[in-house]
This record gives sequence, C-alpha cells and structure tokens, in this order.
Amino acid sequence: MTQNNVRRLWAEGKPVLNGWLSIGNAFTTEILAAQGYDSLTIDQQHGFLGYEALAPMLQAMKASPVTPLVRVPWNAPGDIMKALDAGALGIICPMINSRAESEQFVSCLRYPPHGQRSMGPTRAVFAHGADYGKWADSQVIALAMIETADGMKNLKDIVATPGLDGVYIGPADLTLGLTGRKYPTGFDREEPEMIEAIREILARAHEAGIKAAIHCGNSAYAARAIGWGFDMVTLLNDVRLLAGAAKASVDQARKLIGEQVAEAAAPKNAGY
Repeated sequence: MTQNNVRRLWAEGKPVLNGWLSIGNAFTTEILAAQGYDSLTIDQQHGFLGYEALAPMLQAMKASPVTPLVRVPWNAPGDIMKALDAGALGIICPMINSRAESEQFVSCLRYPPHGQRSMGPTRAVFAHGADYGKWADSQVIALAMIETADGMKNLKDIVATPGLDGVYIGPADLTLGLTGRKYPTGFDREEPEMIEAIREILARAHEAGIKAAIHCGNSAYAARAIGWGFDMVTLLNDVRLLAGAAKASVDQARKLIGEQVAEAAAPKNAGY
C-alpha cells in the first residue's frame, strides 16, 4: 500500500505543511499539488464543491507525492467512508464536541474489529495498492477538529479517544465558540485568551500522545505555530491565494500605468 507521507514525517519528528483546496477543480488541484506541500486537504465542508468534484481532485493529486486529505462536511459515516474509498489518506472532521462523537468519527475510518468502516475501497485499491484493505487502518489519519466551547470543555476526553491520530484547531470557529462576537473572526489569533486556548489544545494533545494541527492565515503565523510545537500547519487556501495574487498583480499594473500616464502628461522641457 502507498505509504502515508504525513505519518512518515511525524515519525521522523518533522512538521507537516498542509495546503487547502476550496475550489472544486482538478486542474487547480494539480497545480497546487506540484508546489511542494506535504499534504493537501480538499474542503467539503465550506469548499465550493461536492463529491462529483472530490473524486477527480483526488485523482489529480496522484501525479505528485502530496498526501491527499479531506475535510468532510460533518461527522457522518457515509461522507467519511466515501471520501476514504475515493482515495483520501486522512480525514479532518469538523465540530467534534465530545468523546462519543470522537469515537464515532474514528470508528468510520477503521475496518472491523477496530471500527465500523464498510469494505468497498472502489478507487483506493487503484490509488494505493491491491493490499489496501490489509494496511489502511495503519495508514489512514483521523483528525478531530476542536472549535467549540463544548470541544474545549471535553478536550481531555476527546484527545484520549483510542485510534485518534490528532486534533485540528479551527481558530475562527474556536474564537466564536469561546468569546462570541467579542473579536472579529479570523485565523491568526493574537488575543491572549485565544493563544492560551490554542496552546492548551496543543499541550493536551501531546500529553495524550497524539498530534496537533492548526489552520493559519499566513506563513509567519504558521512558522510561529511550529515554534510552539504544532505538528501540522495549514496555509491559505486556493481561493485566497488566487485572489491575493490577482489583486497584487492588478495593483502593481495600475501603479505602473499611472506612473506612465503621469510621465506622458508632464510638461516637456524645451531645453531653453
């Protein structure tokens, strides 16, 4: 079976740089997969895509060594199992609020007797090898999102879930869950109480012997999170990367064009 490179990097004590895909398109997936990320996550929760787009996006990643992950829409067995059967090597599940929800999530990623996953890896056997069924339980990654007040309250129990590989922090929802509308929503939190909460999740995860990941809005914050000890950081998604690059290009062009127009309109020195 295909080795999960995220697991390999973690075994070597190295952090994972994760990209994020919200545009339902195989070509944009192929482009980002070639840019050097360790893993790429297809976002079915908030991304502009459904299952019919998910499958070709996973296929497009195959040309690169990037590890394919999927954030499913919810903690629903059907969504989780179909994403795995399509070839995902890891699942990020949103809004895990209790030990029971975490146990249900993990059970969907493991075949009996360790879970309830149904056997039918339609594409996974072609993407990852004919022996997929034998090794999938040890290669597929389960990441539970901690992003609510209940998730924080039940954090110790959640991180102790057998078979859970790590927790994934959604800073925007976590800020809403812990502070309401006190602060603007966003990724890179600077409020002392939010940094304390983020670092508590990190500490509890490591105490339980599992990994911790966080969604970041820029490279500087991602590096800072790695410095805190995070095992995976996610950078900007494809939507923001595209918008940011386009805006920077347009702004630069308008500036240069404005300078040319101003120069052309300036009075010419006749030389006397």
